[in-house]
Formats: sequence, C-alpha cells, structure tokens
Amino acid sequence: MTRKNNDPQTAATATLTSAQRLGVLHSVVPDMAEPDADFRDLAEIAASLFDAPVALVTLVDAKHQWFKAAVGTDEKHAPSAESFCMHTIAGSSDEALIVADAAADPRFARQPRVVGAPFLRFYAGVPLVIDEQPVGTICVFDVKPRLDLAPLLVTQLQRLSRIASSLFKLKHEAHQRALKEAALSREEQRHAMALDAANVGSWLWDVRSGKVSCNQPMLRMFGMAPTKSVHARDIFSAIHHDDRAATLSKLRSAMAQDEEYDGTFRVASTGRWLLGRGRVHERDARGKPTLFLGINIDVTEEQGAAQRTRLLLRELNHRVKNTLAMLQSLARQTLRRTSDPQEFMTAFAGRLQAISEAHGLLSDHEWGEIRLSALLAKQLAPHVRDYEKQVEIHKDEILLGPDQAVGLGLVLHELATNAAKYGSLSVPGGKVVLTARGVDEDGHRVLHMTWTEVGGPPVDEPTRRGFGSILIERSLDKVMGSSVKVEYLRAGLTAIVRLPL
Repeated sequence: MTRKNNDPQTAATATLTSAQRLGVLHSVVPDMAEPDADFRDLAEIAASLFDAPVALVTLVDAKHQWFKAAVGTDEKHAPSAESFCMHTIAGSSDEALIVADAAADPRFARQPRVVGAPFLRFYAGVPLVIDEQPVGTICVFDVKPRLDLAPLLVTQLQRLSRIASSLFKLKHEAHQRALKEAALSREEQRHAMALDAANVGSWLWDVRSGKVSCNQPMLRMFGMAPTKSVHARDIFSAIHHDDRAATLSKLRSAMAQDEEYDGTFRVASTGRWLLGRGRVHERDARGKPTLFLGINIDVTEEQGAAQRTRLLLRELNHRVKNTLAMLQSLARQTLRRTSDPQEFMTAFAGRLQAISEAHGLLSDHEWGEIRLSALLAKQLAPHVRDYEKQVEIHKDEILLGPDQAVGLGLVLHELATNAAKYGSLSVPGGKVVLTARGVDEDGHRVLHMTWTEVGGPPVDEPTRRGFGSILIERSLDKVMGSSVKVEYLRAGLTAIVRLPL
C-alpha cells in the first residue's frame, strides 16, 4: 500500500520526538552520525530501480536526519524538521510515502530544498523498522515530478527497507556479541592471571580424546615442560607410583557416581604433594562423561605441617607419660619427706612449676631444642630480686633437647630454691655465678656447667640429706652419662653438672 500526502504535521512531530522510538534508535545505532559502507549497495540499488539521481539510507532522531549511506549527494545530515522522512516514519510499518510533486504538496512546497537548490520535486520513502519502532528510512529523490509510479517499484523499495532494517539489527547484535565476548575474554584473562598468581593449576580433560587443556601452573606442578599438547596419560604417569592407583580409583568413582573428585597425591619427579578437585562438566546423550573439569593446588607445606603435627603429638604423648611418671615420683618422695600438708604443697607446687616452665619453653619450640639462657631465666628469675645483679652467667650458646631441658630445669629449680632459703640468694649482697661450656668428648658434645654461690652466709654440710639434695642428683637420670656433684664449701655451695647433649 502507499500513503497519500494528507498526514497531519502534528502526527509527524509526535513520532519524531517519541521517547520509545528514540530509545530504540540510540540503543541499536549509537554511532548514527558515522556513514556506514555496508548500506552503500542498498542505496545504489534503490537509485538504480527508480532511475533517481539521489538515494539515501537514513536514521532520524529528534533534531537531525543522518545519512548512513548516500548516492547523489555529499551531505552527511539534514534537519529533521525540514525532512520528507519525518513524515515517512509517522506512517504505519512498511508503508511507503510517495510525494509525486513536492511543489504541489502543502507540507513540502516551501521547504528550502524544494524552492531552492537542488529543487526537489519527487520523493519515495519507506520506514526502517527495528523492534517495532520506525528509526529511519530508505528513500529516493528526483528533481522532476512523477505522477505515474509503477507499484512494483514501491514493493521493491519496501523489500530494501526490510533488508536495511535487518542489517541494522544484525550489526547491533554482532556488536553486542563482540562486547560480551570481549568482556568474557577479559574475565577469562583475569581468572587465568588470578589462578597463575595463586599457583592454582586448572585443567579440562576431554575424556573421549584423552587430551587435557591446562594452564602453566598445572604444568609446573607436574614437572612438565610448556607444551601445546598434553594427554591424560602424561598427567597420570607423572603421579607417584604409590599414589597412582588410589588417585585413578577416586577419579573413576567420581565420574561413575557423578560426585566431586577430591584426592591428594605426590608428583613422582618432585615429591611435592598436590590436592586435586573436580567433577564431570559434560556428558553425552547416553550419560557417559565427555568433559572433566578440575583444579590442583600445591599442598606440600600443609602436608609437611600435618606430618610435623603428627610427630609432635606422638612426642607430646611420650613426654606426657614421662612427665606423669615423674610427677607421681615427686609427689611420693615429697610426701615421704614431710608430714605437713602446707609444706608439701609449697615444695610440690614449686617442683611442678619448674617442670611446667620447661614444658612451656619446649612447647613454644614444638618440642625441639631450646636455649640454655632461656631455661636459666625461667628457673632463676622467680628466686632473685635483681636478675642482672644477682645472676652472673658465663656460657657458650647451648641448645637443650626435651630430656635435658626438663631434667636440668628441676636441678636449677632445687638449687635456686635452696639458695633463696639458705644460701647466697637469701641475703641482699649474695649472687650465683654460672659457667656453662660445651666441650667435645670422644666425638660427642657435652655440657659442663658449674653453679657457684658467692656472698652468702657460711655453709655447713648437712648431716642429713633432704629430698631436694636427692632430686638434684637424680633429676638427670634419664640422660645417659649425666651427673651432678654438689660440694658444700664454706664460702658457698657449688654444683658441677655434666650433661651429654
């Protein structure tokens, strides 16, 4: 159908400024001011069909009519309010506007391009419709009126309009896809960089072909050189022989039961531990797995920590048993030497505290070795008023194991307790001089330590040995080759300790 030239101006203006129409236009063709060579052929076909000197593919916004393709003119745009096309888009979808003689049409007779150059007289245009909104036109002009127009030409122009509309839509959809693909590519790159930075190996296993697509951290974890082609058998062969069967079994079970695979194994070439996780990503029509997606994380440090924890727990269990036996013996011996409950509690609590201090130091060092200086400070500080003035130490840097630390801690506690009650630490001017040297004896390291009390009251050798004296001599019994010798010199008590390290 064709539309005669009796549409009111108000309808054209309302369509021109329609917010819905402009929304579609700006969304689908945001770059409407830029000519597009893809529409040039359509304009040339329209000009050829009508044997017209001018043909346009246009987009019409509220103020301007933009020429996306033009034949017969070098202009790029024109004011919308002075255009023939504003009336074209005001009609119904796919309906042509034919102006046989613009000079005789009241809507166009006074337009600058009709009364002046190029003196347009004939116009035929069809709207370009996108998402049910007229956004532009495909049209032809002539400087001569055409009173008799073949209907077939109008039909052909309508076909070109539909093609141009579809092309705009397709270009818009292609642009949107390109934007999404670019965003997806950036996201994939970001994920890849994050996985690489976090040293997480990612992989996709094509179960049917056996090919594995993976990132560089994955190859590094398995000790494999960078390569474009990785096969599943290469990955499985890299797993430590002792862990391979269990790992494959877990993979098969996860695939068969549609569960998440979760396993830990070692890499044969490096001995490092890897944690693997993944699940079937895709299955075929028969339900068989075709793609398996997963990640690997290096957990060597965690495995080492877990192993150290297990060893520490075993060591701690052993030490607790020994400590309980020691506490029972201390309690019995302390009770045997005193019948006063308060005296017992004071003596036993002090010895218990000595063991606790040694255990605390050992625990801080995961039951490894502790420094002699730390043990001295822990056991002597509670018994002196001024540690720097009352304790003089000359020593080598000595490291003590658990048995040496607990035993020597008890010895130091008993010596310091006695000194605080009866010896040099019982008077303001007294002090203890400690000398500790590590010496080599027949290829073994041995601690020689001397405890000397100076500046205290005169010392008399006791007529009866108390439990404290016995404890000093017996606390190191668990360390073979150790000994403690106590000498009650008149100037002050001296204790000589020999302790294999």
